[in-house]
Amino acid sequence: MNLTKNTVERERPIFPFTAIVGQEEMKLALLLNVIDPKIGGVMVMGDRGTGKSTTVRALVDLLPEIPIIANDPFNSDPYDLDLMSEEARNMLQNGEDFIISTIKIPMIDLPLGATEDRVCGTIDIEKALTEGIKAFEPGLLAKANRGILYVDEVNLLDDHLVDVLLDAAASGWNTVEREGISISHPSRFILIGSGNPEEGELRPQLLDRFGMHVKVGTVKEPNLRVQIVEQRSSFDKDPIQFRDTYRSSQDNLSQQIKDARKRLSQVNIGYELRIKISQICAELNIDGLRGDIVTNRAAKALAALKNCEKVTPKEIFMVIPFCLRHRLRKDPLESIDSGLLVQEKFSEIFGYTSK
Repeated sequence: MNLTKNTVERERPIFPFTAIVGQEEMKLALLLNVIDPKIGGVMVMGDRGTGKSTTVRALVDLLPEIPIIANDPFNSDPYDLDLMSEEARNMLQNGEDFIISTIKIPMIDLPLGATEDRVCGTIDIEKALTEGIKAFEPGLLAKANRGILYVDEVNLLDDHLVDVLLDAAASGWNTVEREGISISHPSRFILIGSGNPEEGELRPQLLDRFGMHVKVGTVKEPNLRVQIVEQRSSFDKDPIQFRDTYRSSQDNLSQQIKDARKRLSQVNIGYELRIKISQICAELNIDGLRGDIVTNRAAKALAALKNCEKVTPKEIFMVIPFCLRHRLRKDPLESIDSGLLVQEKFSEIFGYTSK
């Protein structure tokens, strides 16, 4: 049965990303991670009812298409060996032809009660022993390869499972071992987590593994609150008509993301700026080099989004709080800095303030 686009939208209407107001910090962090997935994902923390999940799921409409090997459970890239499954690489070595198709970058939701087998996949031991073949049932990490893995209430997830997700996100591979049988497959994805700080923070060691951390607060401006309520009412009344209103802005932003992804490799960040970024990280006593790396990547992604080929202090000023604020906390009982401390150190070293 063929479903039209409007039919799908009527079944599962998604609030338009460009219609969301008052959460610019979260929106920018999500866009930068789509432009450069190597930033390392984003942790979104905020009050209940502030649109965290709505904003993340609204990102789906904007995601560009990617080429895949048809019928491959790992969304294997037909042009990149590092992003191919073992079966796809074997086909290539044997000179077999691929059927290539395109899909939108996938977004996978990880349920809070998911088991490790559901996340990582399972091996059919009986089939492996009796038939001598590696019978593997792919999990969510396979489906999320080359896409986005969204974990709502990630701070309530078992620490071991969070470790598994972060290890896969960092290495780009997922390995499942059972009874001496080992299977690996590519699993490169953007990890997006959200949560309510009242229900507890992640341990500093886990937070550090997220490329960015953004805070989402309840909108205080009465006029803006009324606008948000009216928008939501209009969407609930007629989702299709509401989405049509934002069709042009959605298409424009989607094209902007697509262009930025292509332009990213051409963006340069000067040596002096990189030195100052590392000086900020050093003077703030940030452990490791993740802060330096992510800030450089995020600044370049923002420059690409703005159609620039050179990073300026302005781009660094905008992204550096997202990249460093969660790396300042050494004690699990401490609260995460709002970003003011990072901005003060930036202004001291760069001699630059936002106008």
